[in-house]
Amino acid sequence: MNGNGNSHKYSEQEAFGRLAALCAAAEHCCYDVERKMRNWLLPEGAGERIVQKLVEEGFIDECRYAHAFVRDKFRYNRWGRVRIEQELRMRRISQRHIDEALEEIASEDNLHTLRELIQKKRPTVKGRSEYEIRGKLIRFALGRGFAMDDVIKVVGDLDECAD
Repeated sequence: MNGNGNSHKYSEQEAFGRLAALCAAAEHCCYDVERKMRNWLLPEGAGERIVQKLVEEGFIDECRYAHAFVRDKFRYNRWGRVRIEQELRMRRISQRHIDEALEEIASEDNLHTLRELIQKKRPTVKGRSEYEIRGKLIRFALGRGFAMDDVIKVVGDLDECAD
């Protein structure tokens, strides 16, 4: 290890063992593993061989990863489909896997989660007018990754309930 503590020198077998243990404990994609290896001083070409072996031995499965990612981010982080899709694309997950995983989020569940988020946020939002408050709620929901059509529908429903 060098002075800054960021680089480690591992043999290909040591690196594989560490990454296999990591992937056995939680879902990871190829991009996560490649990022983790970036500061490791590995022999030439070892990174590609390690990733390939992790995939072949079932430690990495990008379809399984996409499904787990969608479930976790929707259920616990309460992100919308748009944000989840962007995050998966950043991790270089194939569009086919992304689309398949996003099917797990039922439209009713998506709207229910969005409605809950907006209802919880509404009392904390300050504004000079109802128009300004609606704008802030819309920006909040878009930032969480919900689709504009859904956001407009839910914020509109909220207005009707207030009347």
